[in-house]
Amino acid sequence: MISFLRGTVAHVGLSTAVIDLNGAGMSVYATPQTLSRLHVGEEGKVFTSLIVREDSMTLFGFADDDEREVFEVLLSVSGVGPRLALAVLAVHEPEAIRVAAHTGDNKTFTKVPGIGPKVAGRIVLELAGKLVPHGTAPAAATTAAEASWKPQVVAAMTSLGWSEKDASSSIDKALADEPEVSFRGNVPEILRTTLRWLGQDGARAGNRVGSRG
Repeated sequence: MISFLRGTVAHVGLSTAVIDLNGAGMSVYATPQTLSRLHVGEEGKVFTSLIVREDSMTLFGFADDDEREVFEVLLSVSGVGPRLALAVLAVHEPEAIRVAAHTGDNKTFTKVPGIGPKVAGRIVLELAGKLVPHGTAPAAATTAAEASWKPQVVAAMTSLGWSEKDASSSIDKALADEPEVSFRGNVPEILRTTLRWLGQDGARAGNRVGSRG
């Protein structure tokens, strides 16, 4: 397995680069971000993943090991090939992909050209548990943390007139759009985020079961 390439950069194109390894030119496909770090005539290094097919062997290059790891996990999703996985990394940083997979955020993936709602849903479903944001607790610990703040937020919303069911559902939907808020576990911030999502102009007032007079 070829883990990385280090040598003189001989060529940088729109989607590929060629690295000279003692007279042998190795071509790698990479994201625009990775390619922007390579400069012709200078030494360059890329972490690599070799994709072997019946009629070809193709190298894909990455700026660091984290990008490569996310790329290879994306390949485990049925229907996602190397070009589409690379497109995801061209649009999103690895950490953003980890957060989206961890929180079930389909919208992040639909922002990638070539990925519609159906494929995005499959990506989120099949990546569940495989990608965890760096610096966050594992799924079990995350669930425990949620258990500590969610009842407080639900209680605050029921005091404002929402039912427990609608309050809980609204919290989940609001934090799906802003998953980083749930990681912090700050009750006032989560409440504000949820109320903002519901809309201060009353557009979603139908979710209420009553209001305080």
